[in-house]
Amino acid sequence: MDQGQTKTYVYEPRYIITHDLLRYVGEIEAAREVVNHAALVPAWEAQFRQDALSRTIHHGTHLEGNELSKEQAERVVMINETLAERAAQQAGIVGGDRDGQEVINYRRAMAWIDEVGKPGRETLHIDQKLFKELHEIISFRLLPEEQRGTYRIVDVVVKNSRTGEVTFRPPHYQDIPVQLKGFFNWLASDSGRQHHGVIRAGITHYELVRIHPFTDGNGRTARAMALLLMFAEGYDVKRFFSLDEYFDKDAAGYYEALQSVGSGEAYDLTYWLEYFNKGLAAELNRVKLQVLKLSRDIQLKAKIGRQVALSERQIKILETIQNNGGRAVSADLEKVLPQVSVDTILRDVKDLLNKGLIKKRGKTKGAYYEMTS
Repeated sequence: MDQGQTKTYVYEPRYIITHDLLRYVGEIEAAREVVNHAALVPAWEAQFRQDALSRTIHHGTHLEGNELSKEQAERVVMINETLAERAAQQAGIVGGDRDGQEVINYRRAMAWIDEVGKPGRETLHIDQKLFKELHEIISFRLLPEEQRGTYRIVDVVVKNSRTGEVTFRPPHYQDIPVQLKGFFNWLASDSGRQHHGVIRAGITHYELVRIHPFTDGNGRTARAMALLLMFAEGYDVKRFFSLDEYFDKDAAGYYEALQSVGSGEAYDLTYWLEYFNKGLAAELNRVKLQVLKLSRDIQLKAKIGRQVALSERQIKILETIQNNGGRAVSADLEKVLPQVSVDTILRDVKDLLNKGLIKKRGKTKGAYYEMTS
């Protein structure tokens, strides 16, 4: 990865497909399948999307020092106004305040991504034009007009906000156009399209942060651009998830993973891609559990004529019985709930028996549980 001035620049990512990376991508695919095919009422889908949007806006800006609360971000999202400033005012955010403007802009960026990256747009040409347009939205009123959507013409360094230590030196400003051209050419190429969609998103996230093409707003724009790529390639997963929250809650790990890539001969995206996809898998698995619980509640209510409240452990027990051909023994339940005591599992099973959702067959060692028909 030569960061010196060059006339041409051919980008090619370097990483190893490890067992962990394969596992995370497999979990992402499995969760995506469950969520995309779950039968949920429109009101719940809207609630899930609104919650994910609120978390994305709050954590996506908080990660870079924004001090507004999650509640204020939620109110901006909940107020359905075309003019985001009006929504912000109703949420108690002063329009001229930088933190408030960042939240307003990030909300607009997410709306723009929803429109531009609608599912099924696999042929969307993600290029520098879109990249600059996205930065214009994110930097509105935060940068002088001539710097919005315009690559920097000065050299910059990235410092630790607490120690003042220089942690990263982005490419020389004269190298930005050629490096971005090389990267976006790769992204649109047949070779680039052979990489899995979520891996392409992780690479996009890293490269746009590394090149650091703008005077400000690089992190938010890079994360949003990676999200746009996932949406366009069919990984919007009903817009129920927030990867920004994962990064913000583990800020030290996030920046460490970005810095792990190295440069020159040491350039290796493996750890970063594992970190990126581990976070996405964790977030989608969380969403999957929520969706499964709601789907299960709908089925049970239709079956027994009333609403039934179940814990995540009890949902896991019911899933295990179903996945084991309709029956399961105590050892099966202990295997899928390894961190749970036997007594707790037995209490959960007893509650399911009392609710009439399962029944017990046999006695002592030969006993097993099955779903109530």
